[in-house]
Amino acid sequence: MLDKLEPPAIPEGYGVSVAYYCLLDIVRSIHLVIMGPLAASDGSSGELYRPSEEERQIHEQLVNSAWCGLLAALTILLEACTDEAATENVLKAVQTFASLAGKLDLTTPRDAFITALCKSCLPPHYTLTVLNNASVAAAASSSSMQRGHQRSPSAESQHQYYDAEVRHQVVAVGTALATPSLPVGAQQGPVMLTNKNLQCMRATLSMAHCHGGVLGAAWHLLLTTLQHLVWILGLKPSTGGSLKAGRSTAETNAVITTAVIADLPVLSSMLSRLFESSQHLDDVALHHLIDALCQLSRESMELAYTNREPSLFAVAKLLETGVVNLGRVEVLWRPVTNHLLDVCQHPHVRMREWGVEAVTYLVKAALTHKHNPPLKDNQKLQTLLLSPLSEVSLVGHPDVRQKQLESLLHILHSCGELLHHGWPLILNIIGAINDNHSEHLVRLAFQCLQLVVTDFLPLMPWACLPLTVDTAAKFGSQTQELNISLTAIGLMWNISDYFYQNQEKLRASLTSDNQVFPDFPGVPNMPPFDKLWMCLYARLGDLCVDSRPAVRKSAGQTLFSTIAAHGALLHNQTWQAVLWQVLFPLLDKVRQLSDSASTDKVDQGGNILIHHSRNTQQKQWAETQVLTLSGVARVFSTKQKILQGLGDFPRAWALLLDFIHTAALSKSNEVSLAALKSLQEMLQAGRSSTGTISSSYGEESDLQNVIQNPIPEDSIANWNTAWKVWHTIGAEVTKPPPDEVTRGSDAYIPSQPFLTALVHIFPHLFQHIKPRFVVSDFSRLASVLSGCVSVPVHGDSSPFILPSFTEVVVTPLQEGVLQALAAVEKEVTDGNGATRSMVPQLFTLLLQFSSYSCQAPNYGNVVTRPHTTKGSTDWVTMNFVPFAEKSLSMVVSLYQTTASWQEVIEAQVLKNIIQGLIMPLRMKYRCPAQTTWKLAITTLLTVLQEGLQLAREHSSHFREMWPVLGTALDNFLFSNSPPPANQSSEDAERDESIDCQVVELIREEILPYASATPSEFIVSIMVLLNKGSIESASGMDSECEGFKLREEFAKTCFETLLQFSLLTPTDFDVKLDNTANAGSSKDSEPSNGNITQDASGNISTGDCTQVTTKLAVTSLLHRFREVLVRYVEDEKLSGKCPLPRHRIAEISFVLKAIATLLSSLKKAPVDKVDSMTWTQLIGLYPHLVEVGGSSNSGTPQLWRSLREVLLQYAQLLHAPTPCPTTDSNDNSHIGVINGT
Repeated sequence: MLDKLEPPAIPEGYGVSVAYYCLLDIVRSIHLVIMGPLAASDGSSGELYRPSEEERQIHEQLVNSAWCGLLAALTILLEACTDEAATENVLKAVQTFASLAGKLDLTTPRDAFITALCKSCLPPHYTLTVLNNASVAAAASSSSMQRGHQRSPSAESQHQYYDAEVRHQVVAVGTALATPSLPVGAQQGPVMLTNKNLQCMRATLSMAHCHGGVLGAAWHLLLTTLQHLVWILGLKPSTGGSLKAGRSTAETNAVITTAVIADLPVLSSMLSRLFESSQHLDDVALHHLIDALCQLSRESMELAYTNREPSLFAVAKLLETGVVNLGRVEVLWRPVTNHLLDVCQHPHVRMREWGVEAVTYLVKAALTHKHNPPLKDNQKLQTLLLSPLSEVSLVGHPDVRQKQLESLLHILHSCGELLHHGWPLILNIIGAINDNHSEHLVRLAFQCLQLVVTDFLPLMPWACLPLTVDTAAKFGSQTQELNISLTAIGLMWNISDYFYQNQEKLRASLTSDNQVFPDFPGVPNMPPFDKLWMCLYARLGDLCVDSRPAVRKSAGQTLFSTIAAHGALLHNQTWQAVLWQVLFPLLDKVRQLSDSASTDKVDQGGNILIHHSRNTQQKQWAETQVLTLSGVARVFSTKQKILQGLGDFPRAWALLLDFIHTAALSKSNEVSLAALKSLQEMLQAGRSSTGTISSSYGEESDLQNVIQNPIPEDSIANWNTAWKVWHTIGAEVTKPPPDEVTRGSDAYIPSQPFLTALVHIFPHLFQHIKPRFVVSDFSRLASVLSGCVSVPVHGDSSPFILPSFTEVVVTPLQEGVLQALAAVEKEVTDGNGATRSMVPQLFTLLLQFSSYSCQAPNYGNVVTRPHTTKGSTDWVTMNFVPFAEKSLSMVVSLYQTTASWQEVIEAQVLKNIIQGLIMPLRMKYRCPAQTTWKLAITTLLTVLQEGLQLAREHSSHFREMWPVLGTALDNFLFSNSPPPANQSSEDAERDESIDCQVVELIREEILPYASATPSEFIVSIMVLLNKGSIESASGMDSECEGFKLREEFAKTCFETLLQFSLLTPTDFDVKLDNTANAGSSKDSEPSNGNITQDASGNISTGDCTQVTTKLAVTSLLHRFREVLVRYVEDEKLSGKCPLPRHRIAEISFVLKAIATLLSSLKKAPVDKVDSMTWTQLIGLYPHLVEVGGSSNSGTPQLWRSLREVLLQYAQLLHAPTPCPTTDSNDNSHIGVINGT
């Protein structure tokens, strides 16, 4: 070298190469000094760094002295380097020095080198504030100035950089990720990545992978860089947190060369391995990593608030980090999940979706991870793992809730049997529904609940059972989907079955935990098993007042079915809570809501048709009221023995009766009828539980049974309360509307089914109250029954209630009234003397009912029409004929039983009966039904058979009866009601025979006892008989075609009149036997001649009677003469035309009557017949002869009658003598007459 004039030329770049190698050796030397000669050349040492204190100080000084210069030099080399191998060496040197600073806890040099490394990964002038940290730059500048190493970038170096960039190939073009420093709305151009950027990215990943434990806070720098690179390359998070390339350019907004497309999966895999390696980090380093990811995620969330597209890198990598570190889940769980829960609440959809995806994926992975100790036995761990999933319920976004519930359903299917201690959280998740959630969300949550109730109830701890019931009740009350509500109520039934089937197991495991069970005041020592049932009953009771009718109905049916099926499991004292905390509050709420319900028609949305009986809210609540009231009554019915053991049963009984009373007075027919059915069910059950009450006191054994087993006072009070309620209901519903109301539509008129049910209750109630049933009670009963039967029927329903006119049947209501009275009658007739005082009132009520056959009762001033007519009137009067006739029949049977009772005699019952019969007897053919007057006269004849003898024995009590009887007989026998025009001869004869029966009664039961009968009555009877005997002879009968002759009746009257006026009883008896053949025998004289007369006996009648009889005979003879004269005149005028049949019958009867009168007068004592009578009789003889001469077309019957009467005149051809003539004289007289 010295012998040459010129020095050799130094190769271009020689100095840079020497400097390059020197820098690398310096870094390697420092690494060897600090880490030792055995350390790996790349700086990745698995050995721990454990220097002494003195060595550590030396090492720190080395790093602090060298890092600024090295950083400046290596940064320039890295910027300018175009060779991949050289770039790789520089990157390794940077990594090595950064790791050394990290091991010495020198954060400033560590962060400076990592910042340089990160900058090399990104395009020049990339807007990234975090990489231009002011504090790092300031520290580096001050340290460099102290050592004279300050260097400012020259224009040349910048030029060189850009020249180098041009020389490098651009492998990817993408969009920049927005940062908080970028103004909102600012536009960023495309970002280009070169191979060198990707090489630096790999180095960065290697740095984080190998030296993650010493990065500390620098994780944020490194992860921020990786996030931007991933964004530019278009890598998107996928399931589990790994990153994958977008499927198309449209998805990623990135243009990537073919060479790099093949590298993207490798880069994604390196990223995943980076976070998978976090499982090798210590807890502190892991927290640094998690904090960096959370900070990065918060920055993305801030961006998303300004409606800019956020990066999901941090959320995805948090998930990936959490999954690989499940072995130490307690360390990372809270910070990771707390941040992810914040992400779940973000308004940005994508951010929120990935937040909940990360939470749910983590929870599912953690629950399936094999923990030590096992998850099944670790209560704390189960609670820790499920808590984040439970806290997601606080998020209001439906998409988040949907993901939560889908995950929960997956968890239940995959590992539900392991979660013994996590059920409270699971049930809280399922039950966290509200009306703001969509139908799909509710359905998804309900699927989870169905799975829990179906498969996991046996695995659930007992403390969760009340929560399960509450959760099912929440689904019953949700309003999004009706079918889910109904199915949820069905689940509650399944839960009750589980309680029942596992009762022994539950009783053994349950404890009285006040935090688990709600308070049930009033029953302090309630067993835990009973508290479980009370939770179920209380929730079902709440659902019974839901706003939807179908839910109320289903809940009510389930509640009462559950009580009926499983109520026997409860302790007796628990029933107090069932009554006072479930059933009665339920009745009260239903009543209040029903009263306040709207009467407007429900909007019939869609194509659903609503029946008219359910088209208003009030009608829908009426159905609930019916269900509730009948259900509670059924509980009282079936559980009465248990309930009677409670101290406050009388109060409960009275309260339920009060609810029934209120409901029975409801304007809704459905509610009122159900109230009565409930009352009847209570009474029927009470009858079986107190059987001694229902036994008849008529038998001695039953009476002894009652004496030995007296009825408790509480029971007596209960039944008295029931009787008062029944009477109050009956009195109020049958009260007629005010007088000013004339239209039924303006007032509430109870329906026939309601009144029928009310009346049917009484016989059951009477069995309990009859020992204490007194006259005043019967008066109340009578007012209710009479009010019931007087209520009219609405015209629309009358065809279904009223029988047709031809049917002789009573309506169900009338039948019920008769049954009620029959029950009272049985008790009165079979019971003791105390009940006999009710008999007169019973007669009065029955007679009142019997009068309805002729005159229907009024219901206030409401206008009604008869059931037999049609018209515009809405309300129809009942058909009372069958009912009245049955009442009358009851009167007869009752009087036959009780006629001799002193109470009946003193109350003048017979007079009242006769008085009640006067109307149908007087109306006769004008009665609505012809059976009425026939039954009335039959009744009269029957009761007189019993009562006349008593009337004679107790004359003082029957004094007023006789005039009434006389009026009744007169009104019937001489009614002004003509028979129907179409009456057949057979019917006429049948009716006439009834009239004759009445006269027979007079002849057999009254007149023979005239001495014991008031004379005024005897006079009236004689007048009546006289009237009957001359009726056919009156001109009125023959002129009025509406009336028909009653020959037999008149003959009977005439014979009776003569018999008791002129003859002795003995003569009458003999005469009675022969008069029957008088009309049919052609030769009556021998029979008359064979009569034996006993003149020693006189008929015992008063003077008044004899005067009346004489007047009657005189009147008769006068009438006879008129008939004879008229007949002769008419016969002459008729020529050859015969007279009408009734005229022939009339004259025939007159002839027979004259013959009978002659025969009777001849047999009577002489002093009994005055001369006027004989004169009149003799005066008739010429007219009789005229009849014989004028008859052109007489019938054989007429000729026989004429012959008989003329034969009787034989003895009158000479003056009569006191002693009777001989048979020979009679025969000679007969012969003389025959000869003439």
